[in-house]
Amino acid sequence: MVDAKQVRFIVGIIGNVISFCLFFSPAPTFLRIIKNKSVEEFQPWPYVATMMNCMLWVFYGLPVVHKDSLLVTTINGVGMGFEAIYISIFLIYCGGTKNIRRKIGLYLVAEVIAVAGIVLITLFAIQNAFAKQTFVGVICDIFNIAMYGAPSLVIKKVIRTRSVEYMPFMLSFVSFVNAGIWTAYSLIYKLDLYVLISNGLGTTLCASQLIVYFMYRNATPKDESKTKPEIEIPGTA
Repeated sequence: MVDAKQVRFIVGIIGNVISFCLFFSPAPTFLRIIKNKSVEEFQPWPYVATMMNCMLWVFYGLPVVHKDSLLVTTINGVGMGFEAIYISIFLIYCGGTKNIRRKIGLYLVAEVIAVAGIVLITLFAIQNAFAKQTFVGVICDIFNIAMYGAPSLVIKKVIRTRSVEYMPFMLSFVSFVNAGIWTAYSLIYKLDLYVLISNGLGTTLCASQLIVYFMYRNATPKDESKTKPEIEIPGTA
């Protein structure tokens, strides 16, 4: 008979597969960027935030912080590889916008420094196992919620333009399923409060994105160039 621990492991494997699909889901967007040799209006911040999120969860899943969570570490290690590829493509095709390249670079350096600081504090300044889980878990939750919520930043644009062109459906859908699976994982055998909190909220955030998508997917887009007066910028041709 299958016990709760085995069920949790099976759900974790399913979660790994779905998380892989989540990390892979932006691939069509980046194939479009490569084909058009332009990032158009796509934003890099969801991928920058996800990189930080993955680094933190890799550490959280290690036995030094949380036992029985190795599956969390493995899939987030894979996620780091995907995000590195996506960010590299964005940097290559963001055109002459050096400012955005500098910002992305600064954010990535800040993320590495922050994660290194968190690792050092956890290993050398905190002795209690529960305190280590709490410290790292709360920080992980913050960035996991940011990852799930990042696509919501484009909701305002979707409502204004009545177009879902820059709101990838697959990213929101797979994120929704992913959050639901990891929520279930956190409740089986051993309650993992920090996996539960961030993925529970992530389920809600992704559901809101899907609702907006289905509301506007067949809407007639507004032509903003006709509704806003053109403003000539001095010194431009």
